[in-house]
Parts: sequence; C-alpha cells; structure tokens
Amino acid sequence: MVIVRPGNKYEYKFSFGLPEGPLGTSFKEKYGCVDYWVKAFLDRPSQPTQETKKHFEVMELVDINSPDLMAPVSAKKEKKVSCMFIPDGRVSVSARIDRKGFCEGDDISTHADFANTCSHIVVPKAAIVARHTYLANGQTKVLTQKLSSVRGNHIISGTCSSWRGKNLRVQKTRLSILGCNIFRVEYSLLICVSVPGSKKVILDLPLVIGSRSGLSSQSSSMASRASSEMSWIDLNIPDTPEAPPCYMDIIPEDH
Repeated sequence: MVIVRPGNKYEYKFSFGLPEGPLGTSFKEKYGCVDYWVKAFLDRPSQPTQETKKHFEVMELVDINSPDLMAPVSAKKEKKVSCMFIPDGRVSVSARIDRKGFCEGDDISTHADFANTCSHIVVPKAAIVARHTYLANGQTKVLTQKLSSVRGNHIISGTCSSWRGKNLRVQKTRLSILGCNIFRVEYSLLICVSVPGSKKVILDLPLVIGSRSGLSSQSSSMASRASSEMSWIDLNIPDTPEAPPCYMDIIPEDH
C-alpha cells in the first residue's frame, strides 16, 4: 500500500511473477476469450475508491525446431468411384511435406501424386486451413477458415499427375494453441481432389504454426510483464477490445 499525501504527485511501479507451468494463451474471439489483467485501487477518505484495470497478454510460443515438428508428414487415400451404382474406377492421392512446423512467411513445399482411372476429369487442390475449437460446459464448437490455397491442372481419365514442390505460403496468422483446455487453434494442409458427382478425396496433413525464437512459454509471459507496469496517474484510460474475426467455408466447390 502507498500513502499519497495532498499536493504531491506519486508514481508507483511494480512487477509480479506469473504462476509456474502452462498458462492459457490470451485470445479474444467471437465465441469466447481468455483475458489477463492487473487492477490498482486508490482509496480516498470520504470519496469513492478509484480503480484502473490494465490488460496484458500471455502467449505460448511453439518452437518449430523441436524434433517432432521437424519430422516429415505424409498420407495417402484411394476412393472408388461409381456412377448409378456401377463401378467407375478409382481416384487415388498421396502427399508428403518435409516437416510439420512452420513460421509465418514460410513456404510449404508439397510433393503429391494423383491417379485417375474413373471416367471423369478431376481437379487437385490444396489449402492451408485453420480450425478454432471452443470447449465449454461439455459442448464443442469448431469454426474453420481457409488461409491460402492453390489449384493444380485437370487430370483426365486414365492419367496421372504429380506435384514436385508445389508451394503454399503461410500467411500472417495466430500461432498454434494446443495446450489450452477450453480453446484450441490448429492448422492443416488439406490436399483435395474434386470428383464430379462424388465426394471429394481429402488428405489432412497436420501443421503447427510456431516460432524459431526458442523462447519458452514462461519467457513469453515474462516479456509480457513489462506491459503490466502502471502508474497512479494512468487511472482513467479505457481499453478497446479487438473486433472478432470472420470465418469462411473450407475449400468451396466454386474455388
């Protein structure tokens, strides 16, 4: 407690330690938020107590140089196609990326092989997709957003096609949030083949968007500590919340 005497101006700076262990990353979205703040109070005789609240952010940094995020990711899938219940060949796709972890601005180099033995012309596509998952009161809500996409050439009946280093750039976005039990941000590279009159063939290659800084979550929390320093003369400055983001469908048919 600091006693402020009449006629004098006082400034009291302080710092504090955040709890050890994982903390939920700060976020503010349409369907929920995780907020951190500090409050200061000024007690005055015979007058209402004056208070201020200052927000600060806690961010869990994900080091993409960890061995599991440096490992390659691959998948393959085959789909039987039919027309009026009559077998009409198959569509198969296999894909691989050299690693799982990426940073903003990185190019994801995709290697993929496609085979089309059905009677239709098919079209391969790829997209980086974000999934925001909210978990509360035993219920789950998942929202998806397409961040970037690329389209390959048409593959006619009885032919194959390959991608050798087809690139998709990671746009500016939020880091992956994987350790929070009420909110998750996850990313995937979807490799999709559109087949007329049939369901798409989709490969889901998981991604992690992180940082190369090597800082721990606690280091990030320590860095946010500087923004929590206050003075008693800052007592009536409001905070403005961020506007919620908008979301779109994953890989629309007319893309």
